Amino acid sequence: MRATLTIALLAALAVPSAAAAVEVDGRIDSAEWQGAQHITDFRLTQPLSRAPAPQPTEAWILATEDGLAIAFRNQQAPGIPRTRQQAQRDQGAQADRVNLYVDFDGDGRSGYNFTVLLSNSIIDTTITNENQFNTDWDGDWRHATSEDEAGWSAEMLIPWHVAPMRDVKDGTRTLGIQLDRVIGATGERASWPAISFQESRFLTALNKVEVPAFSQSLLAITPYTSVVYDNVANKADFDAGADIFWKPNGRFQLSATLNPDFGQVESDQLVVNFSATETFFNDKRPFFTENQGYFDVPFGSLNNRNKLIYTRRVGANADDGSGAGDVTAAMKLNGSMGPLNYGVFAATEADEAGRDFYAVRTSRDGDKQGMGAMVTRVQRPCFTQDADGCIERDANVYEVDHRWTPNPSWSIRTTLVGSDVSQDGDGGSDTGGQVRIDWDMGEGWRQQLYMLHLGGNLQLNDFGYLERNNYNYARYDLGRRFTNQAEASKYNAADWHWAVSRRVNDNGVHIADAAAMNRAGQLRDGGNDFFEVATWTAGKDDLILRGNGIVDVPTKYFLFYERNRPRQGDSPWEFYGNVRWASEGLETPARSSLQIDLEPTYHVNDRLRFFTAWFFERNSDWILWRGDNLLGSYNEDMILLNAGSVFLISDKQELRVRLEAIGLDAKARKAWRVAASGEPVESAEEIPDVGLRNLGFQIRYRYELAPLSYLYVAYVRGGSFYEEDILGRYHAREQFQDAFSLRDSEQLLVKLSYRFEL
Repeated sequence: MRATLTIALLAALAVPSAAAAVEVDGRIDSAEWQGAQHITDFRLTQPLSRAPAPQPTEAWILATEDGLAIAFRNQQAPGIPRTRQQAQRDQGAQADRVNLYVDFDGDGRSGYNFTVLLSNSIIDTTITNENQFNTDWDGDWRHATSEDEAGWSAEMLIPWHVAPMRDVKDGTRTLGIQLDRVIGATGERASWPAISFQESRFLTALNKVEVPAFSQSLLAITPYTSVVYDNVANKADFDAGADIFWKPNGRFQLSATLNPDFGQVESDQLVVNFSATETFFNDKRPFFTENQGYFDVPFGSLNNRNKLIYTRRVGANADDGSGAGDVTAAMKLNGSMGPLNYGVFAATEADEAGRDFYAVRTSRDGDKQGMGAMVTRVQRPCFTQDADGCIERDANVYEVDHRWTPNPSWSIRTTLVGSDVSQDGDGGSDTGGQVRIDWDMGEGWRQQLYMLHLGGNLQLNDFGYLERNNYNYARYDLGRRFTNQAEASKYNAADWHWAVSRRVNDNGVHIADAAAMNRAGQLRDGGNDFFEVATWTAGKDDLILRGNGIVDVPTKYFLFYERNRPRQGDSPWEFYGNVRWASEGLETPARSSLQIDLEPTYHVNDRLRFFTAWFFERNSDWILWRGDNLLGSYNEDMILLNAGSVFLISDKQELRVRLEAIGLDAKARKAWRVAASGEPVESAEEIPDVGLRNLGFQIRYRYELAPLSYLYVAYVRGGSFYEEDILGRYHAREQFQDAFSLRDSEQLLVKLSYRFEL
């Protein structure tokens, strides 16, 4: 029935002729939108009942020479409050807003999401792997909103040069499109077509809309200059560089950078990580986020964090230990030749230890199937050193991926990977693979099977990010969505999942089996909550000893609950909080940990807010590796504060203050030696207590001179302290208080970037 309605609707939406320019002022002029495709069949997708939207919504789609134009007319009953909260770009808010999701090639490979809030704040993201959103990318597009007594309106204009697009036939282009409208006060989302990005199929399920084929050329050069004065070292550093973007036609797009900016005006969140896996950070450098989605091939987990290209590797700490790598230049191009898409990436670092990074990717997609392949190479001239000097390392990775959607209910994605590494004449290679099978059974039921194999010698982290290798994982998930809640219920939808999984390494070591049950609830106040209960069977930990053995670990237990409550009516408060209990050490279930996260936000008005996040942890069985086959069990306490304010002075000016402080103490309880059999045996060895404190503080002013052109002035201070002692003199509260006196670095930064379009 749904397929019939879609076909009938597409047939009714005749291809319009080339339209005159639309004035993007938020006021829908019927003369400007004459000949546009008119959409009225908006249906609820949050909750996902697909019932007709209770608040009437209309939209128009119009292809013009200047770009893809979209208009929304949103009627809103007087009894439903309008939420006009201002937001930083890509930060968003639980506010009234509209969304355009568009796949410019209509093949389901990659897409873009453009969001306009009632306040005219915006979000823009890339979409890959059906429903994985990334806000790192910023595009140049136009938008405006307006209000009246009956509701509000929004207009967008997306230039054709924002993305590479395949060549077309017969003068028409087939786009994949979804439009939706969200009411902030209730959280209701109405969409056309009635699909949700929470479903396993999203990009490939967008409606196909034919529009006249237009092409735009663009040459944009964005030079930047920055001055940093270090008040600790009493010195100033000057830097300059440029980003270049060239799109001569729809089939080809080139971006390049010289001495790229390392995002000094942004800051990574402070983290405490004593585990055997590294911390993942998003990239904030403009070049490395521009149309990176084509190279974004997730591999190694369901969370889309593990991937074959992790751009933070470029310019990361140099192999010779001299500090951050100095990126001389980088280049990226995307294009198409007939039915084939392609992309090339290259970057080089300066100095003798500088690395070279290369990637080539190609893909071909059809209505039901798509194939892709990628090769990456990293040359590391001084990976490590011995008595004779530098030891080189060359790392190659080969990848093939396949997408098959035989019908609207089934989706199958497969990826095969191989690595080949040469280091000082020695070679090593291995393979890995993953498959994800999704089946939508209807009436809210769905199933997913995910299987992963990572060979013991698979090496992806020269260019990619992989939490671990030597791993085999299988997970089955059964879900059911309930949307017909009783009127008296505080929920309007609930999504339940039941999952089981198995983990073994490539040597046959059984890591654990696991079972979990969770429920995500959507509340009628526009907020949501989530809880999960899970357990891992007794098994083995093959990572914590860093190659010095395998540890027998007992059964683990987990409980988690979180609640998000947005602003209600005239209330200035919004709130997020969660609590997590776990027993996952060596003495479960007798010993456990408790984490509490409280994040209230106070809105002075729609432009000024103060936020704070307090995180408390107490763990009576915190396990640390102490070298060789020695483990320590600790009583650990941690306090973390993340606080600050955001003042959106005007649509072009922003003042942000951010403070992060961490205090941690861990008092030694027991030492454990791990026997050859894997059994941890209590030892009388003395192990030290641990104390840690970190500080990060930033005041940042930003002025938008023009689209994607900014002046930044920032004051940054930070520091870290780590110490071990056997005297037992650490206390988390004192560590937290002392963090405010840290001053390892103190800098004043001024940065100017301006985009020239030629």
